[in-house]
Amino acid sequence: MLAFTTHEGLVVPFDRDNVDTDLIIPKQFLKSIKRTGFGPNLFDELRYLDHGEPGMDNSRRPLNPDFVLNMPRYAGASILLGRRNFGCGSSREHAPWALLQYGFRAIIAPSYADIFFNNSFKNGLLPIILPGNQVDQLFEAVAANEGYRLRIDLENQKITTPDNRDLGFDIEPFRKHCLLNGLDDIAQTLHKSEKIKAFEATRLTKYPWLVGEPGR
Repeated sequence: MLAFTTHEGLVVPFDRDNVDTDLIIPKQFLKSIKRTGFGPNLFDELRYLDHGEPGMDNSRRPLNPDFVLNMPRYAGASILLGRRNFGCGSSREHAPWALLQYGFRAIIAPSYADIFFNNSFKNGLLPIILPGNQVDQLFEAVAANEGYRLRIDLENQKITTPDNRDLGFDIEPFRKHCLLNGLDDIAQTLHKSEKIKAFEATRLTKYPWLVGEPGR
């Protein structure tokens, strides 16, 4: 998992409450068993004018010019500004995969659906919660200033605006540790591999019958 320490990036506003995971990555793209290749189909139903299916050449599909991700001023955005209950709906882990593979490193919103919130941390995407009034102010600032960028400092838990205002945010210490060090669930387990080996050796010494006999 890619570690998250500090990040500065262009902000794109997604001004909609209750953005569900089927909108983030539609169900037809969940057929893939790989964890890659979802970025081109992020927000597929909004991003393109035709119906998307796996295996299509997205470079040939007609873009929706009114969708925010297709607007030239937001090209290359890596921070998504959202509204309340972002990531609601089904529990698909493909949603944070698609956001990350598009190029987003962080989301800022007043609230998130619990499963999406947890899945984001597990995959290296930072979901930041800010009070509604601060989110409103950021939406206004992004609309008024083309090229609006924010700097996110995870270690110090603050967002710095272009006019040098700091917005603090909370994060659970263990999740912060994992993001700072790029530790997903597998990496956390491997980090304790010596303790696991020692436990297994001790267990087999005490309970040798657990191994069983070859061929039985």
